Parts: sequence; C-alpha cells; structure tokens
Amino acid sequence: MRRRLRALAAALFAVPLALAVAPSAHAADPTSMTSGFYVDPDSTPKRWVAANSGDGRAPSINTSLANTPMARWFGSWSGSIGPAAGAYAGAADRADKLPVLVAYNIYNRDSCGGHSSGGAPSAAAYATWIAEFAGGVGNRPALVILEPDSIADYGCLTQHQVRERQNMLNNAVAQFSRQAPNTWVYLDAGNPRWIDAATMARRLHDAGLRGAHGFSLNISNYLTTAENTAYGNAVNNELRNRYGYTKPFVVDTSRNGNGSNGEWCNPGGRRIGTPTQMGGGAEMLLWIKTPGESDGNCGVGAGSSAGQFLPEVAYKMIFGY
Repeated sequence: MRRRLRALAAALFAVPLALAVAPSAHAADPTSMTSGFYVDPDSTPKRWVAANSGDGRAPSINTSLANTPMARWFGSWSGSIGPAAGAYAGAADRADKLPVLVAYNIYNRDSCGGHSSGGAPSAAAYATWIAEFAGGVGNRPALVILEPDSIADYGCLTQHQVRERQNMLNNAVAQFSRQAPNTWVYLDAGNPRWIDAATMARRLHDAGLRGAHGFSLNISNYLTTAENTAYGNAVNNELRNRYGYTKPFVVDTSRNGNGSNGEWCNPGGRRIGTPTQMGGGAEMLLWIKTPGESDGNCGVGAGSSAGQFLPEVAYKMIFGY
C-alpha cells in the first residue's frame, strides 16, 4: 500500500524537467515509485552460479555479478512478448524495485554488424511486437532501453530502410507513451567512437527522441564513463542548437572498468565498471550488457554465440585480466 501511495503521489505531483529539457509524454517518475533497482533472479550469472556452486569461480561471480542489478533483454527468444514483459515488470513491482528492460527485436537488427543479426520478420511484425511489449509493461514502473545499435547502425542501409527504421522507432516511443505511462524510454545512441555527435543528434531526433525520456550510451561497449559523458553532453548541445531541447542520458558501465583497447567484440583484459546507480555523470549508470555474456564468435569469446554466458570471461572481468 505504501508503494502504491508513493506511485500515486509521483503521478499527481511530478515536477516538470527544466525548460531546456524537452519533457517526454510521461508525467510520472518511475525512480520515485520504487525502492531501488531490480536484481534479475534469472540472469545468466544467477543461473550459472546455481548450476555450478562447487566451481571455484562461483563465489566471485555470485558476489560481483549475479547480485548486481542489470537489464534483461527481450527478443524473439522471449516467447509471447506481452506476458513475458508483464511477468518481469510485475515481479519487480511486487518487490518494489525498478526493472531495466531492453527491447532487442527490430526488423533487420544488426544488419551491418552481423554478430547479432535477426529480429522481427518485418516492420509490421515489429510494430505488433513492440505494441505488445508496451502493453505487457502497462502501468508498472520501468526503464526500457529501445533497440541497442539501431540508430548508429545505418551504414549498410538504403534510404528506404533508414526511413523504415525511423518509423518503427517513432511508433515504439508512441506505444510506450500510450500504454506504459510509468516507463522511461531511452533511444540508443551508440557510443562516442561510432557516430559524431551532430549526426547522432539528428538521427535521434528523427527517430522520435522528443517523445522519449532520453537516450542511452555505450551498450555492450567498453568506453569510459567520462568519455561517454562528454559525448552525451555534446549530443545534447547539438539537440539544443538544432531543435531547442536536451534529454537525460544513461551509460552502460557493465564492462568499462578498464576502458577500451579499441576492440568491441569480446576483447581481453576488460573489467566490470561502476554498478548500477543513480547519477555518476549521467542520469544513471546502468549495467545493460551482462558481464560475461559473449558479443559473438570473436576475441576471447571465439566459438561462442552472442549472449552466451562465458564463466571464465566473467571471472577475469571481475579482476581485470
């Protein structure tokens, strides 16, 4: 009951953002409705620890990874997306915690990178999927990261495909605005070394950023929080100068503790970064990519598939070697 009253108060008395920041369509603040971030009870590190309790690496992986709040990714593997998203957001709601969900099913997903290719079979199928995703979350408080890499990954797309993707993302933002009023949605803006800030600001705007809460940075990458914060501020400067608004941003710090060595696909010698928290140079620092999950058949993950949990990689990432 106390949490419900808190939620009602937040919805009724939410204070608008500063005038320089374009408000999203959502009046409520999901961070004020919950008592902290949700720890996924069925994350890949949790499952590995449960199945390998006698492994010498298990205590470190349990302490440093499995019990840290991190995002759950949803795609074609999730089954019926409405019930899947609803069950996850509902479990977090019952625990009075804030979940982070990643929508990762856009049509022509990772068509340029290739390691995580797939997604919905058509733009129309994606429209149905994302509408069901938003409906599944419903009125529960949540953060949703919308389609990592989808805006930065234009290099091999035709102009028709770019416009199609922009339409899909605009519709996705609108679906959450309509069906999930206590959700903050973040459009993904890649990372500082991928697309220049001016181009990214234009792409974000064209993909519906004005109606979203903010944008996300560094997902599944290794660049330092400081570099990402500088880039996020540069993107906001471009948004302000071009379109008259700015937006909050979040940074994926799950694997940036040692920064980047210039490689993005399972590089060795990386380390976990600052655990999920409010603030830290951005609106939030979040563990979006699960440490130890492979980026694909590459680097120290040779022979693995994207998303596969690699305990040795996870263990080394805890200690930075």
